[in-house]
Amino acid sequence: MRFPHRMQAVLVAALWGVNFVVIEIGLRDLPPLVLTALRFVAAALPLVFLVPRPTARLRYVLGYGLVLGVFKFGALFVAIDAGMPPGLASLVLQTQALVSVVLATALLGERPSGTQLAGVLTGSAGIALLAVGAGGHATAIGFALTLAAAGSWAVANVVVRASGETRPLSLLVWSSLVPPIPLLGLAGVVDGPRAVFDTIAGMSWTAVLAVGYVGYLSTLVGWGIWNRLIGIYSVARVAPFSLLVPIFGLAAAGLLLNEPITLTEIVAGAVVLVGLALVVRTRGRRGAGTAAPDQIGGDVTASGASGAVRRS
Repeated sequence: MRFPHRMQAVLVAALWGVNFVVIEIGLRDLPPLVLTALRFVAAALPLVFLVPRPTARLRYVLGYGLVLGVFKFGALFVAIDAGMPPGLASLVLQTQALVSVVLATALLGERPSGTQLAGVLTGSAGIALLAVGAGGHATAIGFALTLAAAGSWAVANVVVRASGETRPLSLLVWSSLVPPIPLLGLAGVVDGPRAVFDTIAGMSWTAVLAVGYVGYLSTLVGWGIWNRLIGIYSVARVAPFSLLVPIFGLAAAGLLLNEPITLTEIVAGAVVLVGLALVVRTRGRRGAGTAAPDQIGGDVTASGASGAVRRS
């Protein structure tokens, strides 16, 4: 992998890591469901008028938008609002790779290697340790919702894999039209329609910048670079750079939000990262997060691209 491309992959990981801190800042002015809805409005506009329609069937576009936008990001934003520290969330969310292996085996008939199974078990042990060690400054509901978000992310991976989409950016942009309406509807039920309208109408510049970051920089710029790298190399070559996301996330949360990091979380995080490394290192199999060299240009590109959005 060429050095400039490595640096681009590191840049994407940094964008996604800092994204968790930006979410925390945005939630100071916007309710979580409203912020999530605005994220996807930003991701859809104006690119929906510029990129072609996805090649996948409509049910996959709708399903991807609902699972990724409403369930995954909706749960994640509510989790952070409910007391899940952003840095810790960036780490726990990476368990989606572990769940993806299990779902791909159960639903798609893909056979994970022994190394991948070892990675799932190792990562699960790390998450169990995190659940015990995070009790000091993470709420139980926040931790549970973050795990639910990781599970939804894994389901979104299966949807993309099953769709056979060959235009991952088109799928991302067009599916972003799906989440805003149900998210704003849920926000109206939770916060009241008037409160939702007043919140959007009275957005501060901080909130606008937060929406711009999560919608454009984290989603579109990050995805654009990531998709290009997936097209040049294989998923197995690019995917390991996602392991840098929680490192940037924890560092940004510590520097900008003074988020404490305990020794238990450091050890547990290292165990999770080892498990993830075992999952993504295997090549030549059609398991979650891997690709054979001759599959880079087709549905694997879409699958690899899905991993990019779900990390932010």
